[in-house]
Amino acid sequence: MAGKKKTKVVDKWKLKKWYSVTAPALFENRELCEILSSDEKNLINRIIKRSLAELGIGMASQLSMFTYLNFRIIDVKGTTASTALIGHEISPSYLKTFARRGKSLIHEVLDVKTKDGVEVRVKLIVITDSKVSENTKRNIRAAVKEETRKIAETMKFDEFMGELIYGKFSSKLFNRLKQITKIKRVEVRKSEKKEVFA
Repeated sequence: MAGKKKTKVVDKWKLKKWYSVTAPALFENRELCEILSSDEKNLINRIIKRSLAELGIGMASQLSMFTYLNFRIIDVKGTTASTALIGHEISPSYLKTFARRGKSLIHEVLDVKTKDGVEVRVKLIVITDSKVSENTKRNIRAAVKEETRKIAETMKFDEFMGELIYGKFSSKLFNRLKQITKIKRVEVRKSEKKEVFA
């Protein structure tokens, strides 16, 4: 009786290796995380979410802990996986702290195109100092659309996203809107890059 043929057991764990996932140049190519994988192809298109505070770049404020950045892995060279920024979001729980009685909350969602042709969906919230009329709300919405599109058209994607994330855009919009009524706060609560896949 022939003996059973022995099969070699492959330790899949030994086939895996660590990959360093890095942020794009806008965030100084800092390491976002490390991922263990047996095949670099499994990394492509994975989404990595990190807070601005974790990256340790830019504003050292409470807001940085509640500002989350979304990155997509787009390329792997050796053991380094590079990413592209695809959007950001401010935690809803943080924004709720500003939503108090006696104020008007105006939400606006609009699609804009940057100077280099990248389409971005921008979701904003405007909080007024006191309750305002429907006519004032309409004026605010119109100004938000006009100003946002105007700013986006003058900047490339990375520059525009930098302004959204670090608050420069909100400051510009605040200065424009305070000409209409007293404004308490302006925040870009979320941004999403329109992605095209082959």
